[in-house]
Amino acid sequence: MEFEPREGGDIDSWEEVLLVYNSALKEINTKLEILNDEFQRVHKYNPIEHIKARIKSPESIVKKLKKYGYESTVQNMVKYVNDIAGIRVICSFTSDIYQIAEMIAKQYDIKILSIKDYIETPKPSGYKSFHMLVTVPIFLSDRMIDAKVEIQIRTVAMDFWASLEHKMNYKFEGHAPQLIKDELVECAKMVAELDDRMLSLNEEINRFANKQEGFMEVDEDKPKSDGKSCSFPNEEAALPVKRAVHS
Repeated sequence: MEFEPREGGDIDSWEEVLLVYNSALKEINTKLEILNDEFQRVHKYNPIEHIKARIKSPESIVKKLKKYGYESTVQNMVKYVNDIAGIRVICSFTSDIYQIAEMIAKQYDIKILSIKDYIETPKPSGYKSFHMLVTVPIFLSDRMIDAKVEIQIRTVAMDFWASLEHKMNYKFEGHAPQLIKDELVECAKMVAELDDRMLSLNEEINRFANKQEGFMEVDEDKPKSDGKSCSFPNEEAALPVKRAVHS
């Protein structure tokens, strides 16, 4: 069932909201850590660099409600503000982003409410990230409720850029000089190019590593020498293997 704060004083209701949304963050964070650990065991690779979780401050929530013309009540906070609980997943490469999003979507107890792909279609400011609004079940002593969590997935470079944009918007309260905005857009293009080049470089590294492992396996499968002699039926055919092993 959808989460609705119990009737009571604002303080009691807000404490219940904190309990539910903090629990939701713990649930999502645990799921991501398990996926990352399992990926490391199976593929010897961690797609997640690190995870950040936060509860939106009451001041930010009230500001958002006023922006959309709603009264500042705890009930309206839960109903109209979707990012009270937010979790940010930082990856190395853009390919990791979609892989993680797919793994999250396959969790049977997670319900996807909406997806916004700002990587495929960046914001005019240059902002890029992959957003998922989901619900996760929280089991309380007397009921089960679905709590909303906004999941943002982005690369290290995207997160660096977004951090600077956030500082800019905070300092200028959303009214930064156009010169600074234009420069930030140019930086976003550089970030996108860097992500593309790093992804290509990583794929090239993996190709060479796999090829090297293949050569090593061939070398290990060769008959062991008895220590007296070593000969190949076709010496030229053996050269690529020997070069690969010693390169």
